[in-house]
Amino acid sequence: MGLVVYTRPDCSYSDALLHDLDKDDVAYIQVDLEKNPERIDELERLTGGEHITPVMVEGDLVIIGYHGVG
Repeated sequence: MGLVVYTRPDCSYSDALLHDLDKDDVAYIQVDLEKNPERIDELERLTGGEHITPVMVEGDLVIIGYHGVG
């Protein structure tokens, strides 16, 4: 399935992550939780119940939050 990125439109960290992924030509599937509220349960399972974005998932790897590249 590749890289899946959970975002919210009011999250500046989500914006920064998407900008960097696009700049580096990284393919991903974006799950905008405002447009897809039915997927919030998935986010909560990944984060231990938190409503934190962004969350990146690739296979078994889950990365919560974004701290920039490098």
